[in-house]
Amino acid sequence: MNNQFQALSTPKDLPLLRPFLLDLFCQLAYQEGDFVLSSGQRSSYYINGKQVTLNAQGALAIGRLLFSMLPADTQAVAGLTLGADPIVSAVSIVSALENCPIPGLIIRKQPKGHGTRAYIEGPSLPTGAKVVVLEDVVTTGQSAMKAVDRLKEAGYQVELVIALVDRLQGGAELYQSAGLMFKALFSINAIREHYQGSLDQSS
Repeated sequence: MNNQFQALSTPKDLPLLRPFLLDLFCQLAYQEGDFVLSSGQRSSYYINGKQVTLNAQGALAIGRLLFSMLPADTQAVAGLTLGADPIVSAVSIVSALENCPIPGLIIRKQPKGHGTRAYIEGPSLPTGAKVVVLEDVVTTGQSAMKAVDRLKEAGYQVELVIALVDRLQGGAELYQSAGLMFKALFSINAIREHYQGSLDQSS
């Protein structure tokens, strides 16, 4: 995988990064069994996105792919801790490598217990700054909406949510009802089909 990744680590190879990242999700993050999700729902599969977002090669692939999906007028990327933290950092770092530095913001679930007692960590932006919210795995969509709400309360504009994986369980509809655009790198169907295909090839 290291040799394969070396050939994919430049911006011109973006079309090749997508299947590379899909392989990583199937190899590292996707599991089948009996699971209880953060939403309280039970599921026959689970995606631990941090197995990919905290993987060095996965983080760089994510940073490059998501940076390429940002609107040209994006002034910051943001997400709810903890799942979005490495994604926000990866995109911000790639933006600097591309000579188009975009700061990252981390949204706390509870305000800081000391000092400024802030919900939002990161540089202060002008009122009305356009911020894109990033998320790892979207189920009901509630996690990213918490980040959206906090950012809007701070005076920023949020029009777009980008996720790595859409579980197709209501998140997209929630964002649409809130007047937000939504994009995902992969649907859960694509991941499950690729995972099953890899099992069939190995058997």
